[in-house]
Amino acid sequence: MFARKVLLAIAVFMFLCGISRAASEDKASALEKENAQLRQRVDNLEKKVDDLTKMMEAKSQPASPAEPNKSAAPAKSAGQVKPEGQASSQTKLSDEDVKKILASLKQNENKKNVFSNLDVELYGMIKLDAAYDSSKTSVGNYAQWVENENKNDHDSQFSMTPKQTRIDMKINGPANDEFRTSGLVEIDFYGTDAGENKAGILLRHAYMQFDWPKDRFSILAGQTSDLISPLFPSTLNYTVNWWVGNIGYRRPQIRFTKIYALDKDVDWTIAGALVRTIGSATNDFTTDAGKASGMPGLQARTALKFPFFGDKPTEVGFSSHWAKEELDTNSYGQHKNFYSWSYNIDITQPVNKWLAFKGELFTGQDLSTYLGGIGQGVNTKTNKEIGSKGGWIAASLGPWDKWNFNLGAGVDTACKDDVDTGGRTLNRNVFGNMIYSFDKNAKVGLELSHWRTEYKGPGGAEDLRAQMSFMYNF
Repeated sequence: MFARKVLLAIAVFMFLCGISRAASEDKASALEKENAQLRQRVDNLEKKVDDLTKMMEAKSQPASPAEPNKSAAPAKSAGQVKPEGQASSQTKLSDEDVKKILASLKQNENKKNVFSNLDVELYGMIKLDAAYDSSKTSVGNYAQWVENENKNDHDSQFSMTPKQTRIDMKINGPANDEFRTSGLVEIDFYGTDAGENKAGILLRHAYMQFDWPKDRFSILAGQTSDLISPLFPSTLNYTVNWWVGNIGYRRPQIRFTKIYALDKDVDWTIAGALVRTIGSATNDFTTDAGKASGMPGLQARTALKFPFFGDKPTEVGFSSHWAKEELDTNSYGQHKNFYSWSYNIDITQPVNKWLAFKGELFTGQDLSTYLGGIGQGVNTKTNKEIGSKGGWIAASLGPWDKWNFNLGAGVDTACKDDVDTGGRTLNRNVFGNMIYSFDKNAKVGLELSHWRTEYKGPGGAEDLRAQMSFMYNF
């Protein structure tokens, strides 16, 4: 135990030394990606202008001696004087020339994109994660909690996977000041369990969005992140502190959002959503207790964005959800209703151009399908929902030259009276990472984190996790 704490202290010291060596501010490069299609359109227009210019020049060339221009104007007499600024010759396009120009422009206008007649952008990330854990974690490729050391006494493990590789497709429809449309489809490869070199596709996002810019109102329909607790800490670990203070996942929903301008720099956001409650209160996803309830879940959030201090506005949000689940309790078809709910606070506080804080707090019950309660929703022996509470906080530092740094901590506690002996009662982590950018696409990161999971009854577990990630954005 003492050696592990010394190792943790050394790791933290090396991490802080890395921060102190960071220097000048990095240059932003996101505009190049966003303007790629705009440049292509400009190139097409320039080509058309060049073609038109050549056509105009051809029409304005003087007739050759061998073949006089029959339509040329009579020569000026010696007494005639050309008014100042008037062209020496005047180009006149025939009806046939005009038709050719219009046809050419229309052909360019109707030319379709490779993927669609809409503006489609394909991008994503190739990622390889390699991690060492000093004790056995669930699941290994990513950390949720540490397994009880009564059964796995300091059972170290090593994992390596490319499953967080991600492919995104963003669609932008025709836009004007009155109405705009967009959509997003995003997948990674943490789908159905298979061999480590036979990953399955997992649907992350698939939604369309309708916006009325002048009214600052939008409707979203499809699958995306929950409306509640909308923030994420910047971790290399795939789970972004799920099951350790950060609740909320992704699910199908219909969401309505309205933004009011209360003052010049003050915005008030109100949003509500009808959502699909997925999975079972017992975390057994072979039974869909949400479907059996016969009604959707409800989510709501209100947020205030205002200047406080720093170069960007502060945002404080309050959110909540309510959902009913119905679980069969025996083979005779008898069932019982369970209720999932939460109250949440989220805060984003930029300090300056290289430092920002964010964090969330939550309290609620039956949160297993919202990745709270340390993965525990209902005690099926007592037929009682499991209450839990927790939160997380994180700081982002940088960019400094080619370096970015992130520090944070999270905790999730489940009510001891609600869980059985052997159930998880506390899950806590402290993490720090540094990411080096070789260029705008290629990055490598190192993350150190310390985990502690406590259980009801005998046992407990700690883990020191070291993870290295190679990332290539495209």
